[in-house]
Amino acid sequence: MSKEKKKSLKQQLWNIANTLRGKMGADEFRNYILGFIFYKYLSDKMKHYANEILSEDDIDYLNINENTDQGIQYIEFIKEKSIDTLGYFLKPSELFCQISMRGNGDASSGNDPFILEDLSNILRYIEQPIEGKKSKHYFEHLFEDLDLNATKLGRTKEAKNALIANVLSHINHIDFDLKNQSLYTQEHDILGDAYEYLIEQFASGSGKKSGEFYTPQQVSKILAKLVTIGKTQLKSAYDPTCGSGSLLLRIAKEVDNISNFYGQELNRTTYNLARMNMIIHDIDYQQFDLRQEDTLEHPQHIEHRFEAIVANPPFSAHWSADPLHKKDQRFSQYGKLAPKTKADFAFIQHIIYQLDDNGTMAIVLPHGVLFRGAAEAHIRKYLLKDKNYLDAVIGLPANIFYSTSIATCILVFKKCREDNKHILFIDASREFKKVKAQNIITDSHIDKIINTFINRTSLNKYSYLATLDEVRDNDYNLNIPRYVDTFEEENIDLDTIAHTLKALDNEMKVTDSELKKFCTELNISTPF
Repeated sequence: MSKEKKKSLKQQLWNIANTLRGKMGADEFRNYILGFIFYKYLSDKMKHYANEILSEDDIDYLNINENTDQGIQYIEFIKEKSIDTLGYFLKPSELFCQISMRGNGDASSGNDPFILEDLSNILRYIEQPIEGKKSKHYFEHLFEDLDLNATKLGRTKEAKNALIANVLSHINHIDFDLKNQSLYTQEHDILGDAYEYLIEQFASGSGKKSGEFYTPQQVSKILAKLVTIGKTQLKSAYDPTCGSGSLLLRIAKEVDNISNFYGQELNRTTYNLARMNMIIHDIDYQQFDLRQEDTLEHPQHIEHRFEAIVANPPFSAHWSADPLHKKDQRFSQYGKLAPKTKADFAFIQHIIYQLDDNGTMAIVLPHGVLFRGAAEAHIRKYLLKDKNYLDAVIGLPANIFYSTSIATCILVFKKCREDNKHILFIDASREFKKVKAQNIITDSHIDKIINTFINRTSLNKYSYLATLDEVRDNDYNLNIPRYVDTFEEENIDLDTIAHTLKALDNEMKVTDSELKKFCTELNISTPF
Protein backbone atom coordinates (compact mmCIF):
# COMPACT_ATOMS: atom_id res chain seq x y z
CA MET A 1 0.00 0.00 0.00
CA SER A 2 1.30 3.45 -0.89
CA LYS A 3 2.68 5.99 1.55
CA GLU A 4 0.10 8.39 0.13
CA LYS A 5 -2.74 6.16 1.30
CA LYS A 6 -1.22 5.90 4.78
CA LYS A 7 -0.89 9.66 4.97
CA SER A 8 -4.41 10.13 3.67
CA LEU A 9 -5.93 7.82 6.28
CA LYS A 10 -4.02 9.54 9.09
CA GLN A 11 -5.18 12.97 7.93
CA GLN A 12 -8.79 11.87 7.47
CA LEU A 13 -8.97 10.42 10.97
CA TRP A 14 -7.29 13.46 12.52
CA ASN A 15 -9.71 15.79 10.73
CA ILE A 16 -12.63 13.78 12.12
CA ALA A 17 -11.10 13.91 15.60
CA ASN A 18 -11.04 17.69 15.37
CA THR A 19 -14.83 17.82 15.02
CA LEU A 20 -14.91 17.24 18.78
CA ARG A 21 -11.98 19.52 19.65
CA GLY A 22 -14.17 22.48 20.52
CA LYS A 23 -16.47 20.37 22.69
CA MET A 24 -14.01 18.97 25.23
CA GLY A 25 -10.39 18.57 26.27
CA ALA A 26 -7.86 16.51 24.31
CA ASP A 27 -7.94 13.60 26.77
CA GLU A 28 -11.73 13.39 26.53
CA PHE A 29 -12.26 13.58 22.79
CA ARG A 30 -9.36 11.11 22.39
CA ASN A 31 -11.49 8.52 24.19
CA TYR A 32 -14.48 9.10 21.91
CA ILE A 33 -12.62 9.11 18.61
CA LEU A 34 -10.36 6.14 19.37
CA GLY A 35 -13.33 4.25 20.81
CA PHE A 36 -15.47 4.81 17.71
CA ILE A 37 -12.62 3.84 15.38
CA PHE A 38 -12.18 0.68 17.42
CA TYR A 39 -15.90 -0.10 17.19
CA LYS A 40 -15.75 0.29 13.39
CA TYR A 41 -12.71 -1.99 13.29
CA LEU A 42 -14.55 -4.69 15.27
CA SER A 43 -17.60 -4.30 13.02
CA ASP A 44 -15.64 -4.50 9.76
CA LYS A 45 -13.75 -7.54 11.01
CA MET A 46 -17.01 -9.18 12.08
CA LYS A 47 -18.54 -8.50 8.65
CA HIS A 48 -15.51 -9.89 6.78
CA TYR A 49 -15.41 -12.99 8.97
CA ALA A 50 -19.14 -13.65 8.58
CA ASN A 51 -18.97 -13.19 4.80
CA GLU A 52 -16.15 -15.74 4.58
CA ILE A 53 -18.40 -18.26 6.34
CA LEU A 54 -21.38 -17.36 4.11
CA SER A 55 -19.43 -17.26 0.84
CA GLU A 56 -20.36 -20.84 -0.08
CA ASP A 57 -24.05 -19.91 0.13
CA ASP A 58 -23.43 -16.65 -1.76
CA ILE A 59 -25.03 -14.64 1.06
CA ASP A 60 -23.99 -11.20 2.31
CA TYR A 61 -24.07 -10.88 6.11
CA LEU A 62 -25.74 -7.46 5.89
CA ASN A 63 -28.63 -8.95 3.92
CA ILE A 64 -29.57 -11.56 6.51
CA ASN A 65 -33.07 -10.99 7.90
CA GLU A 66 -32.72 -11.26 11.66
CA ASN A 67 -36.45 -11.84 12.13
CA THR A 68 -36.85 -15.03 10.06
CA ASP A 69 -36.18 -18.58 11.23
CA GLN A 70 -33.51 -19.06 8.57
CA GLY A 71 -31.88 -15.74 9.48
CA ILE A 72 -31.83 -16.67 13.16
CA GLN A 73 -30.20 -20.02 12.32
CA TYR A 74 -27.48 -18.31 10.26
CA ILE A 75 -26.82 -15.78 13.02
CA GLU A 76 -26.59 -18.41 15.78
CA PHE A 77 -24.17 -20.48 13.69
CA ILE A 78 -21.96 -17.46 12.94
CA LYS A 79 -22.17 -16.28 16.56
CA GLU A 80 -20.74 -19.53 17.90
CA LYS A 81 -17.83 -19.49 15.45
CA SER A 82 -17.18 -15.78 15.88
CA ILE A 83 -16.95 -15.91 19.67
CA ASP A 84 -14.44 -18.77 19.46
CA THR A 85 -12.32 -17.09 16.77
CA LEU A 86 -12.72 -13.33 17.27
CA GLY A 87 -13.74 -13.33 20.92
CA TYR A 88 -16.92 -11.28 20.31
CA PHE A 89 -20.02 -11.17 18.10
CA LEU A 90 -22.21 -8.51 16.42
CA LYS A 91 -25.48 -9.02 14.57
CA PRO A 92 -25.89 -7.31 11.16
CA SER A 93 -28.06 -4.59 12.71
CA GLU A 94 -25.36 -3.91 15.33
CA LEU A 95 -22.56 -3.24 12.85
CA PHE A 96 -21.01 0.23 12.70
CA CYS A 97 -22.17 0.91 9.16
CA GLN A 98 -25.82 0.16 10.03
CA ILE A 99 -25.83 2.33 13.16
CA SER A 100 -24.14 5.15 11.27
CA MET A 101 -26.66 5.08 8.41
CA ARG A 102 -29.53 4.99 10.87
CA GLY A 103 -28.22 7.98 12.78
CA ASN A 104 -27.85 9.99 9.59
CA GLY A 105 -31.10 8.82 7.96
CA ASP A 106 -34.52 10.32 7.53
CA ALA A 107 -36.97 9.68 10.38
CA SER A 108 -39.82 9.46 7.83
CA SER A 109 -38.29 6.22 6.50
CA GLY A 110 -39.48 4.40 9.58
CA ASN A 111 -36.02 3.93 11.10
CA ASP A 112 -35.51 5.77 14.36
CA PRO A 113 -32.56 8.15 13.83
CA PHE A 114 -31.94 8.37 17.58
CA ILE A 115 -29.10 5.89 17.99
CA LEU A 116 -27.45 6.81 21.30
CA GLU A 117 -29.28 4.24 23.43
CA ASP A 118 -28.81 1.41 20.93
CA LEU A 119 -25.16 2.37 20.38
CA SER A 120 -24.55 2.38 24.12
CA ASN A 121 -26.18 -1.06 24.44
CA ILE A 122 -24.05 -2.46 21.60
CA LEU A 123 -20.83 -1.23 23.21
CA ARG A 124 -21.90 -2.66 26.57
CA TYR A 125 -22.73 -5.96 24.85
CA ILE A 126 -19.23 -6.19 23.33
CA GLU A 127 -17.79 -5.69 26.81
CA GLN A 128 -19.82 -8.45 28.44
CA PRO A 129 -17.69 -11.39 29.72
CA ILE A 130 -18.61 -14.63 27.94
CA GLU A 131 -18.65 -17.46 30.45
CA GLY A 132 -16.65 -20.52 29.49
CA LYS A 133 -14.80 -18.74 26.67
CA LYS A 134 -11.11 -17.79 26.50
CA SER A 135 -12.10 -14.22 25.70
CA LYS A 136 -14.11 -13.90 28.91
CA HIS A 137 -12.38 -10.78 30.24
CA TYR A 138 -10.50 -9.41 27.21
CA PHE A 139 -13.17 -6.90 26.20
CA GLU A 140 -14.41 -6.08 29.69
CA HIS A 141 -15.01 -2.32 30.28
CA LEU A 142 -13.25 -1.38 27.02
CA PHE A 143 -15.73 1.41 26.25
CA GLU A 144 -16.31 2.67 29.79
CA ASP A 145 -14.89 6.12 28.93
CA LEU A 146 -17.46 6.70 26.18
CA ASP A 147 -20.33 8.44 27.94
CA LEU A 148 -22.85 9.05 25.17
CA ASN A 149 -25.10 11.03 27.49
CA ALA A 150 -22.41 13.50 28.59
CA THR A 151 -23.57 17.12 28.56
CA LYS A 152 -20.35 18.13 26.80
CA LEU A 153 -21.75 16.45 23.64
CA GLY A 154 -24.74 18.78 23.57
CA ARG A 155 -27.48 20.31 25.67
CA THR A 156 -30.31 18.24 24.24
CA LYS A 157 -30.75 14.63 23.20
CA GLU A 158 -31.11 15.77 19.61
CA ALA A 159 -27.87 17.77 19.71
CA LYS A 160 -25.91 14.86 21.18
CA ASN A 161 -27.37 12.44 18.66
CA ALA A 162 -26.58 14.76 15.74
CA LEU A 163 -22.95 15.21 16.82
CA ILE A 164 -22.29 11.48 17.34
CA ALA A 165 -24.09 10.54 14.12
CA ASN A 166 -21.97 13.09 12.23
CA VAL A 167 -18.73 11.67 13.64
CA LEU A 168 -19.84 8.10 12.85
CA SER A 169 -20.77 9.10 9.30
CA HIS A 170 -17.31 10.53 8.62
CA ILE A 171 -15.59 7.43 10.00
CA ASN A 172 -17.96 5.13 8.12
CA HIS A 173 -16.82 6.56 4.77
CA ILE A 174 -13.22 5.45 5.40
CA ASP A 175 -12.10 2.06 4.09
CA PHE A 176 -9.93 0.40 6.75
CA ASP A 177 -8.76 -2.19 4.19
CA LEU A 178 -8.68 -5.02 6.75
CA LYS A 179 -7.83 -7.65 4.14
CA ASN A 180 -4.32 -6.25 4.01
CA GLN A 181 -3.99 -5.72 7.77
CA SER A 182 -0.76 -7.25 9.11
CA LEU A 183 1.41 -6.04 11.99
CA TYR A 184 4.46 -7.89 10.67
CA THR A 185 4.19 -6.38 7.17
CA GLN A 186 4.71 -2.72 7.88
CA GLU A 187 3.57 -1.37 4.53
CA HIS A 188 0.21 -3.11 4.99
CA ASP A 189 -0.41 -2.03 8.57
CA ILE A 190 -2.38 0.99 7.39
CA LEU A 191 -4.99 1.15 10.14
CA GLY A 192 -2.62 0.25 12.97
CA ASP A 193 -0.18 2.89 11.79
CA ALA A 194 -2.94 5.50 11.61
CA TYR A 195 -4.20 4.55 15.08
CA GLU A 196 -0.68 5.02 16.49
CA TYR A 197 -0.50 8.37 14.71
CA LEU A 198 -3.70 9.52 16.41
CA ILE A 199 -2.44 8.41 19.81
CA GLU A 200 0.76 10.36 19.27
CA GLN A 201 -1.15 13.47 18.16
CA PHE A 202 -3.29 13.31 21.28
CA ALA A 203 -0.15 12.83 23.38
CA SER A 204 1.61 15.83 21.88
CA GLY A 205 -1.44 18.01 22.46
CA SER A 206 -2.29 17.11 26.05
CA GLY A 207 0.81 18.29 27.90
CA LYS A 208 2.54 16.51 30.73
CA LYS A 209 -0.30 14.05 31.33
CA SER A 210 0.50 12.43 27.97
CA GLY A 211 3.65 10.90 29.41
CA GLU A 212 1.36 8.48 31.18
CA PHE A 213 0.36 6.69 28.01
CA TYR A 214 2.77 7.31 25.14
CA THR A 215 6.47 6.95 24.40
CA PRO A 216 7.65 8.95 21.35
CA GLN A 217 7.95 6.71 18.31
CA GLN A 218 11.70 7.21 17.82
CA VAL A 219 12.45 6.31 21.46
CA SER A 220 10.23 3.24 21.09
CA LYS A 221 12.20 2.27 18.02
CA ILE A 222 15.53 2.47 19.87
CA LEU A 223 14.26 0.36 22.78
CA ALA A 224 12.71 -2.23 20.45
CA LYS A 225 15.86 -2.55 18.35
CA LEU A 226 18.05 -2.93 21.44
CA VAL A 227 16.08 -5.90 22.80
CA THR A 228 15.72 -7.72 19.45
CA ILE A 229 19.29 -7.61 18.09
CA GLY A 230 20.17 -10.95 16.53
CA LYS A 231 16.63 -12.34 16.92
CA THR A 232 13.85 -12.97 14.42
CA GLN A 233 11.49 -14.85 16.75
CA LEU A 234 10.55 -14.08 20.36
CA LYS A 235 8.78 -16.31 22.85
CA SER A 236 7.60 -13.33 24.85
CA ALA A 237 7.74 -9.54 25.15
CA TYR A 238 6.88 -7.61 28.30
CA ASP A 239 6.29 -4.01 29.34
CA PRO A 240 5.58 -3.50 33.08
CA THR A 241 4.31 0.08 32.51
CA CYS A 242 2.80 -0.45 29.08
CA GLY A 243 0.77 2.75 28.65
CA SER A 244 -0.97 2.60 25.26
CA GLY A 245 0.95 -0.56 24.28
CA SER A 246 3.04 1.25 21.66
CA LEU A 247 6.36 -0.13 22.95
CA LEU A 248 5.18 -3.73 22.76
CA LEU A 249 3.83 -3.20 19.26
CA ARG A 250 7.09 -1.59 18.18
CA ILE A 251 8.99 -4.75 19.22
CA ALA A 252 6.71 -6.75 16.93
CA LYS A 253 7.85 -4.66 13.96
CA GLU A 254 11.48 -5.62 14.58
CA VAL A 255 10.98 -9.42 14.39
CA ASP A 256 9.07 -11.94 12.31
CA ASN A 257 6.92 -13.22 15.14
CA ILE A 258 6.23 -12.90 18.88
CA SER A 259 4.39 -15.75 20.54
CA ASN A 260 2.98 -13.77 23.47
CA PHE A 261 2.71 -10.15 24.67
CA TYR A 262 2.47 -9.24 28.35
CA GLY A 263 1.94 -5.87 29.98
CA GLN A 264 0.66 -4.06 33.03
CA GLU A 265 -0.72 -0.54 33.39
CA LEU A 266 -1.98 1.36 36.43
CA ASN A 267 -4.27 3.91 34.77
CA ARG A 268 -7.63 2.38 33.83
CA THR A 269 -8.30 4.58 30.79
CA THR A 270 -4.81 3.98 29.45
CA TYR A 271 -5.16 0.25 30.06
CA ASN A 272 -8.32 0.21 27.93
CA LEU A 273 -6.50 2.13 25.20
CA ALA A 274 -3.65 -0.40 25.26
CA ARG A 275 -6.05 -3.31 24.73
CA MET A 276 -7.75 -1.51 21.84
CA ASN A 277 -4.35 -0.75 20.34
CA MET A 278 -3.27 -4.40 20.49
CA ILE A 279 -6.51 -5.65 18.94
CA ILE A 280 -6.60 -3.03 16.19
CA HIS A 281 -3.04 -4.08 15.23
CA ASP A 282 -4.51 -7.54 14.64
CA ILE A 283 -2.93 -9.17 17.71
CA ASP A 284 -5.18 -12.12 18.52
CA TYR A 285 -6.91 -11.76 21.90
CA GLN A 286 -5.39 -15.13 22.92
CA GLN A 287 -1.90 -13.81 22.17
CA PHE A 288 -1.71 -10.93 24.63
CA ASP A 289 -2.22 -10.66 28.37
CA LEU A 290 -2.51 -7.08 29.65
CA ARG A 291 -3.49 -6.37 33.26
CA GLN A 292 -4.60 -3.24 35.10
CA GLU A 293 -2.81 -2.89 38.44
CA ASP A 294 0.17 -1.27 40.20
CA THR A 295 3.24 -3.12 38.92
CA LEU A 296 5.45 -2.54 41.97
CA GLU A 297 2.80 -3.20 44.61
CA HIS A 298 0.77 -5.88 42.84
CA PRO A 299 2.73 -7.53 39.98
CA GLN A 300 0.43 -9.62 37.78
CA HIS A 301 2.89 -11.76 35.78
CA ILE A 302 5.38 -12.55 38.52
CA GLU A 303 5.57 -16.24 37.61
CA HIS A 304 6.77 -15.47 34.05
CA ARG A 305 10.26 -14.81 32.70
CA PHE A 306 10.54 -12.77 29.52
CA GLU A 307 12.91 -12.76 26.57
CA ALA A 308 12.48 -9.07 25.66
CA ILE A 309 11.49 -6.34 28.12
CA VAL A 310 11.05 -2.64 27.39
CA ALA A 311 9.90 0.05 29.79
CA ASN A 312 9.34 3.77 30.07
CA PRO A 313 8.15 4.01 33.69
CA PRO A 314 7.02 7.29 35.27
CA PHE A 315 10.23 9.14 36.16
CA SER A 316 11.09 9.32 39.87
CA ALA A 317 7.60 8.20 40.85
CA HIS A 318 6.52 7.74 44.44
CA TRP A 319 5.88 4.24 45.77
CA SER A 320 5.27 2.70 49.19
CA ALA A 321 8.82 1.38 49.85
CA ASP A 322 7.02 -0.77 52.44
CA PRO A 323 9.54 -2.69 54.62
CA LEU A 324 7.57 -5.83 53.75
CA HIS A 325 9.08 -5.55 50.26
CA LYS A 326 12.43 -6.54 51.76
CA LYS A 327 11.04 -10.08 51.84
CA ASP A 328 9.84 -9.84 48.24
CA GLN A 329 12.10 -11.90 45.95
CA ARG A 330 12.31 -8.97 43.54
CA PHE A 331 14.05 -6.80 46.14
CA SER A 332 15.29 -9.02 48.97
CA GLN A 333 18.80 -9.77 47.66
CA TYR A 334 19.75 -6.08 47.35
CA GLY A 335 19.66 -5.27 51.05
CA LYS A 336 17.96 -1.89 50.51
CA LEU A 337 14.82 -0.56 48.87
CA ALA A 338 14.57 2.34 46.46
CA PRO A 339 13.51 5.56 48.25
CA LYS A 340 9.82 6.38 48.56
CA THR A 341 10.09 9.45 46.35
CA LYS A 342 12.15 7.80 43.60
CA ALA A 343 10.91 4.40 42.42
CA ASP A 344 13.32 4.24 39.45
CA PHE A 345 15.48 1.46 40.89
CA ALA A 346 12.40 -0.40 42.12
CA PHE A 347 11.31 -0.68 38.49
CA ILE A 348 14.80 -1.85 37.51
CA GLN A 349 14.76 -4.52 40.23
CA HIS A 350 11.28 -5.68 39.26
CA ILE A 351 12.20 -6.01 35.58
CA ILE A 352 15.50 -7.79 36.23
CA TYR A 353 13.63 -10.32 38.35
CA GLN A 354 11.37 -11.10 35.39
CA LEU A 355 14.13 -11.10 32.77
CA ASP A 356 14.90 -14.51 31.28
CA ASP A 357 18.51 -15.76 31.24
CA ASN A 358 18.69 -15.27 27.46
CA GLY A 359 16.77 -12.00 27.54
CA THR A 360 17.52 -8.30 27.14
CA MET A 361 15.82 -5.39 28.86
CA ALA A 362 15.99 -1.69 27.92
CA ILE A 363 14.52 0.94 30.22
CA VAL A 364 14.28 4.75 29.93
CA LEU A 365 15.07 6.65 33.13
CA PRO A 366 16.16 10.09 34.35
CA HIS A 367 19.92 10.67 34.65
CA GLY A 368 19.72 10.66 38.43
CA VAL A 369 19.83 6.85 38.48
CA LEU A 370 23.39 7.05 37.18
CA PHE A 371 24.85 8.92 40.14
CA ARG A 372 22.43 9.45 43.04
CA GLY A 373 23.70 8.26 46.40
CA ALA A 374 22.34 6.54 49.53
CA ALA A 375 20.10 3.51 48.86
CA GLU A 376 20.27 4.01 45.11
CA ALA A 377 24.08 3.92 45.15
CA HIS A 378 23.92 0.71 47.17
CA ILE A 379 21.55 -0.95 44.68
CA ARG A 380 23.56 0.32 41.71
CA LYS A 381 26.80 -1.09 43.14
CA TYR A 382 25.15 -4.47 43.74
CA LEU A 383 23.91 -4.63 40.14
CA LEU A 384 27.34 -3.73 38.78
CA LYS A 385 29.77 -5.43 41.15
CA ASP A 386 27.88 -8.49 42.36
CA LYS A 387 25.62 -9.22 39.39
CA ASN A 388 27.39 -7.55 36.45
CA TYR A 389 24.10 -7.24 34.56
CA LEU A 390 24.52 -3.74 33.08
CA ASP A 391 25.51 -3.88 29.40
CA ALA A 392 25.18 -0.26 28.23
CA VAL A 393 24.27 3.30 29.23
CA ILE A 394 22.89 5.53 26.46
CA GLY A 395 22.36 9.25 27.00
CA LEU A 396 19.45 10.76 25.05
CA PRO A 397 18.78 14.41 24.12
CA ALA A 398 16.72 16.67 26.35
CA ASN A 399 13.17 17.67 25.38
CA ILE A 400 12.26 14.56 23.38
CA PHE A 401 9.34 13.48 25.60
CA TYR A 402 5.94 15.16 25.69
CA SER A 403 5.79 14.81 29.47
CA THR A 404 9.11 16.39 30.43
CA SER A 405 11.96 18.41 28.96
CA ILE A 406 14.72 16.75 31.02
CA ALA A 407 17.47 14.68 29.43
CA THR A 408 17.04 10.95 29.91
CA CYS A 409 19.06 7.79 29.46
CA ILE A 410 18.51 4.17 28.42
CA LEU A 411 19.97 1.38 30.53
CA VAL A 412 20.41 -2.01 28.86
CA PHE A 413 20.64 -5.08 31.10
CA LYS A 414 21.42 -8.72 30.32
CA LYS A 415 21.83 -11.61 32.74
CA CYS A 416 24.17 -13.46 30.38
CA ARG A 417 26.31 -10.79 28.74
CA GLU A 418 28.43 -11.57 25.69
CA ASP A 419 31.00 -8.99 26.81
CA ASN A 420 31.01 -9.25 30.59
CA LYS A 421 34.25 -7.27 31.11
CA HIS A 422 33.05 -3.89 29.82
CA ILE A 423 30.14 -1.46 29.95
CA LEU A 424 29.43 0.62 26.86
CA PHE A 425 28.67 4.32 27.33
CA ILE A 426 27.05 6.29 24.50
CA ASP A 427 26.45 10.03 24.63
CA ALA A 428 23.77 10.70 22.02
CA SER A 429 22.53 13.82 23.84
CA ARG A 430 23.62 16.16 21.03
CA GLU A 431 22.27 13.95 18.24
CA PHE A 432 18.85 15.42 17.43
CA LYS A 433 16.89 17.59 15.04
CA LYS A 434 15.02 20.65 16.31
CA VAL A 435 11.36 20.69 15.20
CA LYS A 436 9.43 23.64 16.63
CA ALA A 437 9.56 23.32 20.44
CA GLN A 438 10.45 19.62 20.39
CA ASN A 439 13.74 17.82 19.82
CA ILE A 440 13.44 14.85 17.45
CA ILE A 441 15.72 11.82 17.11
CA THR A 442 15.98 10.94 13.42
CA ASP A 443 16.45 7.51 11.82
CA SER A 444 20.11 8.29 11.15
CA HIS A 445 20.62 9.07 14.83
CA ILE A 446 18.96 5.77 15.73
CA ASP A 447 21.16 3.85 13.30
CA LYS A 448 24.26 5.40 14.85
CA ILE A 449 23.17 4.39 18.36
CA ILE A 450 22.32 0.83 17.35
CA ASN A 451 25.44 0.29 15.25
CA THR A 452 27.64 1.60 18.06
CA PHE A 453 25.86 -0.69 20.50
CA ILE A 454 26.27 -3.74 18.25
CA ASN A 455 29.93 -3.07 17.45
CA ARG A 456 30.73 -1.87 20.99
CA THR A 457 33.10 0.72 19.63
CA SER A 458 34.67 3.78 21.24
CA LEU A 459 34.04 6.84 19.06
CA ASN A 460 35.58 10.22 19.73
CA LYS A 461 33.24 12.38 21.83
CA TYR A 462 30.36 9.89 21.31
CA SER A 463 31.03 6.52 22.96
CA TYR A 464 33.44 4.72 25.24
CA LEU A 465 33.87 1.05 26.16
CA ALA A 466 34.75 1.20 29.84
CA THR A 467 36.30 -1.68 31.79
CA LEU A 468 34.71 -2.81 35.01
CA ASP A 469 37.84 -1.60 36.82
CA GLU A 470 37.24 1.93 35.50
CA VAL A 471 33.66 1.82 36.72
CA ARG A 472 34.86 0.56 40.11
CA ASP A 473 37.46 3.35 40.31
CA ASN A 474 34.62 5.81 39.76
CA ASP A 475 32.89 4.26 42.78
CA TYR A 476 30.20 2.82 40.46
CA ASN A 477 29.09 6.28 39.41
CA LEU A 478 27.72 5.96 35.86
CA ASN A 479 27.48 9.63 34.96
CA ILE A 480 28.25 9.60 31.23
CA PRO A 481 30.72 12.56 31.15
CA ARG A 482 33.02 10.51 33.44
CA TYR A 483 33.53 8.09 30.54
CA VAL A 484 32.74 9.93 27.29
CA ASP A 485 34.87 13.06 26.88
CA THR A 486 32.73 15.63 25.09
CA PHE A 487 34.88 18.64 25.98
CA GLU A 488 35.36 20.98 23.05
CA GLU A 489 38.39 23.27 23.10
CA GLU A 490 37.48 26.87 22.47
CA ASN A 491 39.71 28.73 20.02
CA ILE A 492 40.57 32.14 21.45
CA ASP A 493 41.54 34.93 19.02
CA LEU A 494 43.68 37.31 21.13
CA ASP A 495 43.73 40.00 18.44
CA THR A 496 39.93 40.10 18.36
CA ILE A 497 39.76 40.28 22.14
CA ALA A 498 42.32 43.12 22.20
CA HIS A 499 40.32 45.12 19.63
CA THR A 500 37.10 44.51 21.62
CA LEU A 501 38.70 45.71 24.87
CA LYS A 502 40.09 48.80 23.14
CA ALA A 503 36.66 49.65 21.72
CA LEU A 504 35.06 49.22 25.15
CA ASP A 505 37.71 51.51 26.67
CA ASN A 506 36.93 54.21 24.10
CA GLU A 507 33.19 53.89 24.79
CA MET A 508 33.82 54.25 28.54
CA LYS A 509 35.85 57.46 27.96
CA VAL A 510 33.01 58.97 25.93
CA THR A 511 30.49 57.99 28.62
CA ASP A 512 32.66 59.45 31.40
CA SER A 513 33.00 62.70 29.48
CA GLU A 514 29.22 62.99 29.04
CA LEU A 515 28.61 62.17 32.69
CA LYS A 516 31.16 64.80 33.81
CA LYS A 517 29.40 67.39 31.65
CA PHE A 518 26.00 66.63 33.26
CA CYS A 519 27.49 66.78 36.78
CA THR A 520 29.04 70.20 36.05
CA GLU A 521 25.71 71.52 34.78
CA LEU A 522 23.98 70.25 37.94
CA ASN A 523 26.77 71.63 40.15
CA ILE A 524 27.40 68.24 41.80
CA SER A 525 30.52 66.14 42.26
CA THR A 526 31.43 63.61 39.61
CA PRO A 527 31.49 59.93 40.76
CA PHE A 528 35.08 59.47 39.59
